[in-house]
Amino acid sequence: MKPKFGIKEVVAIGIGTALFVALTEIQIPTPIPNTYLQPRMAIMAFLAAVFGPLVGGVVGVLGHALGDAMFYGSVWWSWVFPDGVVGLAIGLFAAKYAIKEGGFGGGKMIAFFNIVQAAANGVAWILVAPFLDILIYAEPASKVFAQGAWACVGNIIIIGILGTLLCVGYSAIGAKSSSLTKED
Repeated sequence: MKPKFGIKEVVAIGIGTALFVALTEIQIPTPIPNTYLQPRMAIMAFLAAVFGPLVGGVVGVLGHALGDAMFYGSVWWSWVFPDGVVGLAIGLFAAKYAIKEGGFGGGKMIAFFNIVQAAANGVAWILVAPFLDILIYAEPASKVFAQGAWACVGNIIIIGILGTLLCVGYSAIGAKSSSLTKED
């Protein structure tokens, strides 16, 4: 089955990227320098879970790159691409989450979403980001693996709480509004 990509997905990318960029400045410090908990990851995960891998991946890459450029003056590419990996991986299972259909809310579905996002964050932040930091910027391994581990844990927490709440809320509202539309 070919993934659907239309005007809703384009709008989701635009709004999601704008929100991702706007939330770049909200940073909760961790014990590791230059590593923060950021609620913007929940927005990306939510959009990926609703609209699929292309939306999640593009919002992650574009949002992170624009946020870095606007707020920090340069783009740290080794951390841009892992956000895309997380969005893409979460979005691969969008149909299984059944958020638009109102099927996201049971314990098994919430657990599945969080297993997927935790695995995606693990790959992105424990493998991809540190290796790109070493390859692109010649950063010391001890530094980048510590940063990656903290980013992984932080993103799992942020997405696990805020992302799950967004998915549950949207699933409940979306199911009601789509059933009203069908009856009219």
